[in-house]
Amino acid sequence: MTAVPVPYRVVARWPETPDTVTLRLEPVGEPLPVFVPGQFAMVWVFGRGEIPISASSIPTTGGLAHTVRSVGAVSDGLYAARVGDVLGLRGPYGTGWELDKAVGQDLLVVAGGIGLAPLRPLIRDAVADAGRYGHLNVLIGARTPADLMAKNETGQWPTAFTGVTVDRPDDHWAGRIGVVTKLLNQAHCTPANTTAFVCGPEPMIRATARDLAHRGVPPDRIRVSLERNMRCATGNCGHCQLGPLLLCRDGPVVDWQCAEPLLYTREL
Repeated sequence: MTAVPVPYRVVARWPETPDTVTLRLEPVGEPLPVFVPGQFAMVWVFGRGEIPISASSIPTTGGLAHTVRSVGAVSDGLYAARVGDVLGLRGPYGTGWELDKAVGQDLLVVAGGIGLAPLRPLIRDAVADAGRYGHLNVLIGARTPADLMAKNETGQWPTAFTGVTVDRPDDHWAGRIGVVTKLLNQAHCTPANTTAFVCGPEPMIRATARDLAHRGVPPDRIRVSLERNMRCATGNCGHCQLGPLLLCRDGPVVDWQCAEPLLYTREL
């Protein structure tokens, strides 16, 4: 990894939702080290600053890409980036999903909203090496049909079960309605022999992980991706501290056995 931003050029851009885009990037010079699924980069918009964004695609499965929602000054700048623009990247940082530890087990991927983005490289790796794992299940939830990501991609994944649900349907929605945990009963997996990967809003992560553990998925095989206010990405500033963890260094992916007591401890 590098602590100095490396220039990357936007070579492709496509919308995911009305306020979210994916940017495919290529290095202008020497590339960063290879990312693993679940890791993140600090992405710099010149004149605005930088923010942490997990890789939604990595070079081994379709080129380096980052998916960003427009919610602030830096993310607005990234959302407005066009093909040919140059951004700064430093990384890769943090822990990955560690799919290799799930060989021989059923896989359960649960995504909420833009949380699908960091899970995309994991899903692609699981599909590419399908013979190493049991059943692959992908459960996706979003607030509305307009907030659903990867609409053209999800139907192409050869999974044992892919379920999609929304909280608030529109007049044209004919799919499932409700929170993503309602889909767990339909997943093709044996809880005691399952590894789960969960990413999304923190309340959704807590509810999903708690439900999975209640169903018999071992807490140390429930992997969750947590977000805090990352500033330095090197473990020095302390802004991303969660109990004894610095999530830029010890996360963002941790197992539920570690995360549960930290997320249910009230801050002073």
